[in-house]
Amino acid sequence: MEKGKYGPLTGVNILDISTMIAAPFGATLLADLGAEVTKIELPNKGDTLRTVGPWKGNEPLRWPGLARNKKSVTLDIRKEEGKEILKKLIKNTDILIENFRPGTLEKWGLGYEELKKANPKLIMVRISGYGQTGPYREKAGFGTPCTAFSGHTYIQGYPDRPPVSPSYSLLDYITGVYTAFAAVSALYYRDKTDDPEGQVVEMGLYESIFRMLEFLVAEYDQNGIVRERTPGLAGHSSPAGTYETKDGKYVVLVCSTDSTFNRLAEAMERTDMLEDERYYTNSQRLKHDDEVQKIVSDWIRQFTLKELQEKLDLYGVPVSPILSIKDIFENEHYQARKNIVEVEHPRLGKVKVPGVVPNFSKTPGTIRYRAPELGEHNEEILGGKLGLSKQELAELKEKGVI
Repeated sequence: MEKGKYGPLTGVNILDISTMIAAPFGATLLADLGAEVTKIELPNKGDTLRTVGPWKGNEPLRWPGLARNKKSVTLDIRKEEGKEILKKLIKNTDILIENFRPGTLEKWGLGYEELKKANPKLIMVRISGYGQTGPYREKAGFGTPCTAFSGHTYIQGYPDRPPVSPSYSLLDYITGVYTAFAAVSALYYRDKTDDPEGQVVEMGLYESIFRMLEFLVAEYDQNGIVRERTPGLAGHSSPAGTYETKDGKYVVLVCSTDSTFNRLAEAMERTDMLEDERYYTNSQRLKHDDEVQKIVSDWIRQFTLKELQEKLDLYGVPVSPILSIKDIFENEHYQARKNIVEVEHPRLGKVKVPGVVPNFSKTPGTIRYRAPELGEHNEEILGGKLGLSKQELAELKEKGVI
C-alpha cells in the first residue's frame, strides 16, 4: 500500500475487539487517519452499539459515524476455534484495542502474555471503567457513572439543584481520544526504537476526565476548598457566561484574560472600567462578578445577535451564538470546513456524519468505507488473509464460531 495514501496511519493494522463507544471511537479515529481496522463482533449479535439509539425505524443512527472505516468479522473468541483464529489474526496486527472488564480476556486464555506469543511486537490498548489495578478494577463501568466518580458531575449544574450529568456520552468520547493517543504513542516508541516487543497501555474511563480537572486538585490541595456546583465558568473568569441578545438569541462570551476584557471594555465604550480597581484585573472582577455580569448583560441586550457578533468580532472578543444542530447544518463555516459529510448506507441511502479531523496537509485522512454490516468481511479477511476455504468458513458458521 502506498505510504500515506489514505492518511498518516496507512499500513498500520488494528484489531478492535471492543464494544460500545469509548474504545471503538478511538479505533475509528485511527481508521479515519488511514489505519486498517478490523472489528471483531460476536456472531448473530454484534457490537451492542448496534442496539443503541437514536433510531430511524430499525436503523441505529449512531452506527454509521462511529463504525465507519472498519471491516467487520464475526468471531466468538470464547470458543477454542475462535481463540485460534484470533491468534492467527494477531500475527499481522500492530495494535489490539479491547474494553472487557479486567480479567475477562485472561479468563478466556487471551491475556497479553498469551497473545504476544503469536506476535511479540503486539501493542494492547486496554480501556475499562476503573483501570486494570486497584480495588475497583473489577467493577462494571460505563461513562455516566464514571463521570460521577471522576469529580466532574459534582461541579455541574446550579447550587440549589442536584448535580447534572452530561446529556451525552462525553466521557466515552474523551476516553476514545486518549485511546487513539495511547495507541500511536506506543506504536511510535516501538518503531522508533526498534524495540522487539510491544507493550500494554491501559486506563480507566474516569481517569480521562479527571486528568482535565487539575484546578480542582490544586485548589483543594493548597486552599482546602471543595468547589461546589456553578454554571458556566464561574470562579475562573469574569465576565463569562451565557447572555441574551435584543432579538432573544443566546450567546456565550468569555474573558479568560485581562487583555480580552480590555478589548471588551473598548467595545462597550467603558474604558473607565480599566482604571477602576474593582474591575481592572480578572482577580478583582471575580470579587465583583455580580456587578460585572450586570454591566455586560445590560450592554449585550442592546444589540441583535448579528449586531453583537459584528461588533465583538471587530474588537477581537471571543463570542459565539449557541448553535442548535439545525443551526450547525446551515452554518457557512461548518460547510466550508467540511465538518459534516455524507456516507453511504445500505438501507438509508446516504447518512450525514462528522467529517475527519484533524486536517493533514500531506496525508489527509478520509472516509474509505461505510460502517460495516455484521460479518460483512468474513470471507475477505478469514478467507483472503488467513486462507480459510469456503467449506471451512461454512463449518465455522454452523458451529457458531463466526
